Amino acid sequence: MRGATVRQFLLAGSMLAVLGAMPAYAQSCDVTVGMVMELTGPAGAYGQAGAKAVEMAFRDFNEAGGFGEGCTIKADTRDSQSQGNVAVDQATQLVNIGKVPVVIGGIISSVSIPILTSVTAPAGVVQVSPASSSPTLTALSEEGKTNGVFFRTITSDALQGTAAAKYAIDQGLKKLAIIHVNNDFGVNMVKEFQTAFERLGGTITSTTPYNEKQASYTAEANTAMEGEPDALYLVSYPVDGATIARAWISGGGPAKFLLNDGMNSSDFISAVGAQYLDDAYGTSSGTAPTASTEYFNTNFESFSGGIKPDAPAADRSYDAGAIVALAVAEAGKGDAAAIKAAIREVTKEGAEPIHAGKAEFAKALALIKDGKPVKYEGVIGPVSFDKNGDITGPFRLWRIQKGEVTTTGEMSAEEVGKIKSGTAQ
Repeated sequence: MRGATVRQFLLAGSMLAVLGAMPAYAQSCDVTVGMVMELTGPAGAYGQAGAKAVEMAFRDFNEAGGFGEGCTIKADTRDSQSQGNVAVDQATQLVNIGKVPVVIGGIISSVSIPILTSVTAPAGVVQVSPASSSPTLTALSEEGKTNGVFFRTITSDALQGTAAAKYAIDQGLKKLAIIHVNNDFGVNMVKEFQTAFERLGGTITSTTPYNEKQASYTAEANTAMEGEPDALYLVSYPVDGATIARAWISGGGPAKFLLNDGMNSSDFISAVGAQYLDDAYGTSSGTAPTASTEYFNTNFESFSGGIKPDAPAADRSYDAGAIVALAVAEAGKGDAAAIKAAIREVTKEGAEPIHAGKAEFAKALALIKDGKPVKYEGVIGPVSFDKNGDITGPFRLWRIQKGEVTTTGEMSAEEVGKIKSGTAQ
């Protein structure tokens, strides 16, 4: 036994000597970012566009040279199925097992909020949502429940609901029925809309919440028609929204609609029928066009395999990916706390402007290497975050005509703020 032990010891020593003579391989410096997107379910069209846009931003960043000595950003993408409980499970795996320092997602607020409260905030992991607009997210920050880890590249519904109210009045839609998805997003959007709409002289004949993924919405549509409204304010997602709009029209409701941002969708238009939507109006969190806007609009469709650059959530998802990638470069490592601080450094007012694309990211990486701050000016415009991780910006006003979405104007954040506060003239 003793001889065997000696032989084992000598063999082990020989193996160590061989290993010591082998070249050392550095541990990978790549950083994996978690992505929880609504790839399927009612918000699947948003999540598919959003995921591709983030992937494009990471592609551009990596082709610009990555960070450090050739380190790259990778995405571990999970499907939330448009369900909060599924999203929490996927985010938990990414954070606890994958040890990701950042989670991008979700798209809809009913996914982003449970991820934030159950996973990212307790763990101190950064979360960036491209399109979750619920005012609840601001409230959570103000109540000290987010650990400062949450950021979003879309304006709050507290402002969009107000912009929609003014737009409706301006288009002569003064007597409305409302049908809305019965979740945090829908409830808050309608709350903000109703306050502003009634202050501006509008009348709401009824408010009807609905639950998602029903086979039929005839009952909800019939209820909403009571009171003889002039039009329907539909706060929904493209799949359910199309079913509701068809039920409304077939039941004799007027073919006049006010729509939320997510209904700016070619899938919604084709499912309802373009001939019924020539009097459909909507609002979206707007953009202030930059060189990034032109770059994205020119290149996204070919990269994504046919998804249009105006697909809901696509533009602001690219910005979410770009900001995360630049923040990782600024932090120099995949550390959540360092990345959280760096997000504000790469969107710093007065710093060198940086736009989307490989060449611009290469410029940013050189500046960061020299210790200089940069100001990412995104596809949706120059991005700056307040203390709650919110952005402000203009609102795009649009309508559908002959099956196409056309922009009719813009409403500034200042004008919206005045309406919301009751100080508008």
